[in-house]
Amino acid sequence: MISRRALAAVVVAVGILACDNDPIGPASDSFEWSGQIAPGDRLEIKGIIGSVLASRALGGVARVTATKEGRDDPPATVRIEVVSHADGVTICAMYPDVPGQPPNQCLPGLEGNLSNHGNNVEVTFTVTVPAGVEFVGRTITGDVLGTDLQSDALISTITGDARVTTSGVAEATSITGSVVAEIGSPDWGRDLTFSTVTGGVDVEIPSGSNAEVRASVVTGAITSDFPLTQTSPGQMRGTIGNGGPRLTLSTVTGSVRLRRGF
Repeated sequence: MISRRALAAVVVAVGILACDNDPIGPASDSFEWSGQIAPGDRLEIKGIIGSVLASRALGGVARVTATKEGRDDPPATVRIEVVSHADGVTICAMYPDVPGQPPNQCLPGLEGNLSNHGNNVEVTFTVTVPAGVEFVGRTITGDVLGTDLQSDALISTITGDARVTTSGVAEATSITGSVVAEIGSPDWGRDLTFSTVTGGVDVEIPSGSNAEVRASVVTGAITSDFPLTQTSPGQMRGTIGNGGPRLTLSTVTGSVRLRRGF
């Protein structure tokens, strides 16, 4: 398994304290991690308050910086946990546990438990992702941005924008915020979803893609560079190329736009 490379890699986790002595400004500190993650494995970031900003690494080393800022709560009350597992590496913002509440756990994917329990320290993750390493970025309040990636990506937020550009395939979701994506691979191998509740959805796919499109809005318009047919108010469908995986584009309040790339 590629996981052995992740576990055997030299994983450097350094907490660098840089306190701000200005009594009227937020205190801050930062955390840095770097390590080798083999192509095909996953680098996953899980935050709660704060944005996740990812870009393509120039080499084969993944790097993560977490900058913590707190006005009401000390930044040191939030620690960053690095977990190596069978599929790669997961890094979480770990807020203090509260007696009587389930403890926080940093686990990959949808497993584990993360809550800030009222702590308002903001953690901004800045990430560089090597080519071929799958990127997963999740937060609750903040933007998740993946820029110029060369790998598959899955990004999600509750309150914030979800935006991604990659030469691979991607999925992006939000609840309150816009969703914008440009994917470079015409061969997906799985269904893709781009959705929000309040905000627009704007997705570009290669002209040679093969997919079954399902687009829906409640308040807003649907526009497409590919032929779609209205099936009911706010609902459109279409087959791109030879058909294939389902491409779902949806919002409640906002518009959907499907663009044709090269």
